[in-house]
Amino acid sequence: MSDYDDSRRGETFRRLDLTGALFDDTYLTGARFKNVDLRRAVIRGSLLLDVEISGEVERLTVNGVDVTRFVEDELDRRDPDRTKMHPTDPAGYRGAWDVLERRWDETVQRAQRLATVDPALLHERVDGEWSFIETLRHLVFATDAWIRRALLGEPSPWSPLDLPHDDMADIPEVPRDRDLRPSLEEVLELRRGRMATMRQVVDGLTDEQLAGETTPVTEPGYPQPEAFPVSRVVGCIVNEEWHHHEYATRDLAVLEARIASSGPQD
Repeated sequence: MSDYDDSRRGETFRRLDLTGALFDDTYLTGARFKNVDLRRAVIRGSLLLDVEISGEVERLTVNGVDVTRFVEDELDRRDPDRTKMHPTDPAGYRGAWDVLERRWDETVQRAQRLATVDPALLHERVDGEWSFIETLRHLVFATDAWIRRALLGEPSPWSPLDLPHDDMADIPEVPRDRDLRPSLEEVLELRRGRMATMRQVVDGLTDEQLAGETTPVTEPGYPQPEAFPVSRVVGCIVNEEWHHHEYATRDLAVLEARIASSGPQD
């Protein structure tokens, strides 16, 4: 236990700019870092034991060895579908969406089985992360923002169930009700529509379109009025769907294990 006089144990630090800060002779045992930007961070003379890192990792050097390529190769070995998540042409985007549709269909079936045991499980946050329902709500928001608004030009495509990312500032035109508890079927109805829209987009993609830019939407909302490369817009959804699917399956496994360990349900 720390014997420091100026103890800040257990505090939450949110929305701080600590760029260039120095942490010296500081206890960070059990600390959790979420949605942090650690570009060009340097850790020296420190103890890293039982440390877990997940996120976008590039040029990570450990004791003088760049381990990035090793990590990427191992992740690809474990899941060959992962190599399809960086498409560069229309056929690649269609292939990536095929994978995502299949995997989400399987995962939704798992969630539906859990809901028959206890629907509240799908509203539970595992280890402080978004619940399964919140994850689906966020993916509805992502498709509304980047496909229906930025790409297809709908000024206000939102559903009241849309859930923006936590670090996005409040925008009056964009719904964000964290307290809603819709049923799985309510959210799935929205998801089916959004995924069908994305399917139409990738099926209609051409090389010319993929090399072009979107037409800015001038009405208030998110994203802000700006022209975006079409590859960035469509690629954003592929990336969001893949990573949030990984988070969702990770947390469903925790809930499933708990149910299994509790024995037969009455």
